[in-house]
Amino acid sequence: MPSTAPSTLAGELRVSSGRFIRRLRSEHGEADLPDSQFGVLTALLRQGDLTPGALAQRERVKPPAMTRTVNCLEDLGLVEKVAHPTDGRLVLVRLTEKGEREVVETRRRRDAWLADKLHGLSAQDRAVLARASELFLEIASS
Repeated sequence: MPSTAPSTLAGELRVSSGRFIRRLRSEHGEADLPDSQFGVLTALLRQGDLTPGALAQRERVKPPAMTRTVNCLEDLGLVEKVAHPTDGRLVLVRLTEKGEREVVETRRRRDAWLADKLHGLSAQDRAVLARASELFLEIASS
């Protein structure tokens, strides 16, 4: 039985959640994108068109790294660069239909993998995970 002492539990949760996220992220869509590129696609889906600078800030990377990421995604047809409507010096990065399909398919595959694993658990264990999910969100929001 795992320890409930906060200092011990913190380490156990860090390790287990890290392993869980790595396994979940191994489920990809057709493009088999690295997490950094997939993160850009999900940001664009959620927030709409963004400048490369805004994407770099959001993803906590240097602008030249984001430029390379955007160029790669553009080469794959997942994003396109469009003129900024009010500042001719800037471009906006826009998610293409193909890019949106990639996000949807990756999420579908991840959800399917996880649902399959959850199906194998007892109702009691799923209830524990449901409560843990609420607690993780609460902790993350604090």
